[in-house]
Amino acid sequence: MTSADPLAPALPSPLTEMRDHRFSRHGVRLLLKRDDLIHPELIGNKWRKLVPNIEAARGRTLVTFGGAYSNHLRATAAAGRLLGLPTIGVVRGDELAGRPLNPSLAGCAADGMRLHFTDRATYRRKGDPETLAALLDAAGAKDAYVVPEGGSNAEAVRGCVALGEELAGRAEVVAVACGTGGTLAGLAAGLAPGQRALGVPVLRGGFLEAEVRTLQERAFGARTGDWSLEERFHFGGYARTTPELDAFAANFEDRHGVPVERLYVAKLLYALTTLAEEGAFPRGTAVAAVITGRPFPDSTF
Repeated sequence: MTSADPLAPALPSPLTEMRDHRFSRHGVRLLLKRDDLIHPELIGNKWRKLVPNIEAARGRTLVTFGGAYSNHLRATAAAGRLLGLPTIGVVRGDELAGRPLNPSLAGCAADGMRLHFTDRATYRRKGDPETLAALLDAAGAKDAYVVPEGGSNAEAVRGCVALGEELAGRAEVVAVACGTGGTLAGLAAGLAPGQRALGVPVLRGGFLEAEVRTLQERAFGARTGDWSLEERFHFGGYARTTPELDAFAANFEDRHGVPVERLYVAKLLYALTTLAEEGAFPRGTAVAAVITGRPFPDSTF
């Protein structure tokens, strides 16, 4: 990327230590890896995962997938606007087609993304080649470059290796919230020996370990790096929060002056705080939390 490129990032992103007694009283240091500051519109891991796919697309239309509040759809639409690339978003839930667009989807449309709504049963089967082909045909995207839901594929995983390399030797544990697993897969591969990556899934189901392993096999040929998942902090699933989680996030913002995105980052920080209280980290451990996003304006979350 050159300085004239509208996607040029501010890298490496800052690594900042937070003074927080909930960690320090257990002998644990909390560091924030501020990937939310990489780019004003392609926030955090969205930049790291999307840019390799944009390069692979070589100017073709980008088609991708997501739900009504998908951060990935918003980032793809913004990238399309910045680069003058056509984008198509296949949105889960055909019942949304006749309703006013929520702020997230309205932002996608304003950035020039053409939205195609599909029923949830078909959306769940989009990994099937025949279903995918029919979806692309219905969306007018047969010749487009396909970016998977969440942006996680081998290109994206390799793009996230640099995140681990930027953190090499800086913390014993590096933690990240996970949706589709691509960031964790690349992060773990980039860390140095003796470091481990911890993923905090924001979806229910216990499926992510197999997904991360498959992504690493496609990107590197085998499971790579020391990584694990902590499945207890999804708070009901994607796009779901609780009053307890919202109060925690607001308190963290007040303590540290860092905006806390609710769907991913709040769950990550809550998980790390709980784990520190449980004694999961030995005294003297430095834990780095990757801040992958920031609150979306006008969001209800």
